[in-house]
Amino acid sequence: MPAIVLAGERPGGNALARELNVPAGVLVEVAGKTCLERVIATLRASGRIAGGILVGPARSVVDSTPLFETLLRAGDFTWRIPATGPSASALGAAQALGRFPVLLTAADHALLTPALVDDFCARAERVCADFVVGLVPHALVHAAWPESRRTVLRFRDGACCGANLYLLRTSRALCALDFWQNVEAERKRPWRIARRLGSGALARYLAGRLDRTSAFAALSRASGADIGWVAIDNPRAAVDVDSSADRALAEHILRRE
Repeated sequence: MPAIVLAGERPGGNALARELNVPAGVLVEVAGKTCLERVIATLRASGRIAGGILVGPARSVVDSTPLFETLLRAGDFTWRIPATGPSASALGAAQALGRFPVLLTAADHALLTPALVDDFCARAERVCADFVVGLVPHALVHAAWPESRRTVLRFRDGACCGANLYLLRTSRALCALDFWQNVEAERKRPWRIARRLGSGALARYLAGRLDRTSAFAALSRASGADIGWVAIDNPRAAVDVDSSADRALAEHILRRE
């Protein structure tokens, strides 16, 4: 299947990129290689992925950075100008591909491995849903790195962290991406997303009584697509590199391998 790799910048730019004086967050180096290089190499080594679309960064960055010519020379991945946000970028790329299933991930996912990608794809393809989300049990992340700060989704049947791994299993997954455009600004505030699912869902989430099945059923009703999830039993899937602390953690993990 093809992959969509999101490499654009959010409004206001990337603080870590500014701190390290690089033109884009995906060009931050982690243990000697940029995040983008690591992600593309992982997808090329995966047994489930055959090329795809790199969405972003901006044309000015691509034109002024020789790395992009090197990465795109093989022709299996093509570059596409990013839209105004991640979900709009993903939606445009998926429409351009016009085929399903499609893996969706982020170019700052420096700890991604071929085995992790292959396992997620295999599990997600078995889920009877249009759009499948990868979730990492927070207990695994906390046990591995107690001091790491992650956004946590606190469900009644277990807290989870996002993994930046999604499977667009059918064409109706486009409805999920369209819905996500309306809530992506609130991705760090899960309770605000719950509020969009109705007062009942919000009250249960705030009280710690909203389970994953009910949450995803409500998301499905709100988006017009069947949205499912799979557990990823590897804590590194929950670590992306968008802060100096995340970079330090990722380098620590990679240098111990």
